[in-house]
Amino acid sequence: MAKQDFYEVLGISKSATQAEIKKGYRKMAIKYHPDKNPDDKSAEESFKKAAEAYEILSDENKKARYDQYGHAGFEGPQGGGGFGGGGMNMDDIFSQFGDIFGGGGGGFGGFGGGGGHRQARVKGSNMRIRVKLTLEEIANGVEKKVKVRRKVQAEGVKYKTCSTCNGSGQQMRVTNTILGRMQTATTCSSCSGAGETISSKPNGADAQGLIVKEETVPINIPAGVTEGVQLKVGGKGNDAPGKNSISGDLLVLIEEVPHETLKREGTNIHYDLYINFSEAVLGTSKEVETVTGKVKIKIDAGTQSGKILRLKGKGLPSIERYGTGDFLIHINVWTPQELNKEQKQFFEKMAEDENFSPNPNTSDKSFFEKVKDMFS
Repeated sequence: MAKQDFYEVLGISKSATQAEIKKGYRKMAIKYHPDKNPDDKSAEESFKKAAEAYEILSDENKKARYDQYGHAGFEGPQGGGGFGGGGMNMDDIFSQFGDIFGGGGGGFGGFGGGGGHRQARVKGSNMRIRVKLTLEEIANGVEKKVKVRRKVQAEGVKYKTCSTCNGSGQQMRVTNTILGRMQTATTCSSCSGAGETISSKPNGADAQGLIVKEETVPINIPAGVTEGVQLKVGGKGNDAPGKNSISGDLLVLIEEVPHETLKREGTNIHYDLYINFSEAVLGTSKEVETVTGKVKIKIDAGTQSGKILRLKGKGLPSIERYGTGDFLIHINVWTPQELNKEQKQFFEKMAEDENFSPNPNTSDKSFFEKVKDMFS
């Protein structure tokens, strides 16, 4: 089932400003809030969808990537839907409300008495790695297994309720302003919002009860990715302290290894094929290595230098599943740079032959027409 467009989820246009995006999210969050729709799974799912859409569209970088690639540009290999919001639980979503509704993080104010007392789950930090891919790997998709050193909770760590916030994860502060006394909620400075602190930990664990562990993580990379695309492996970043915490994510930045003979242009592949003068005159056949295997091509007699042969569907697949590009073969006739006496005499004689005089017809396209065809 196709995933619903994020702009449709929030009921806004693709040209919406950040203010309109925030307004659209607030409207959907109020409409589908669980306190307003008790025991309604459909409303809860819509509520989560709105939070996921807002998480992407409210971030300029993520929004730009979504506008360019759609959902496919963020398809993560290990759950989480590729976007940060795909794996969000209700506590993660409520943590956004401090920005949207002006509260202290957890409360929703008008419905069901959340009132800022909902404890947020602490999430560990994300990790970032780079993965290099060859053109062949990009064409076919590939699974990469990488070793990462991530922080995980040590076995035997014990926790107790935070004495500073009494387990709420928040501290209430009262400040005097010209408008009177104002109360605001901030993340607890003692437990960082977890609501609990360490009572005992094993040797080798740090102050947060974490140890560094090396782990091999499989990354399923879809075909057609481009340089700079970032994939997400959910839950494979660093752990956070606390029994109810959730792990961060592993962010994978794609790097494309330059090919020795092929050049990528979007989903199309360009290849320069050199043939000698005799082959151009008499015609020949050649075997060409594409990104998906070898292909035998026929070169007609009288082929001119600069001719482009197009192999439909032999390029790269689109990451958005809009088909496959083409493999473009640029024919280059190699002119001999040194001739022996006999060869030189032959070409001197042919210089006066009308068959060797340039005589382009209307079917012979100019260089600029060929370039135009490539982009059409």
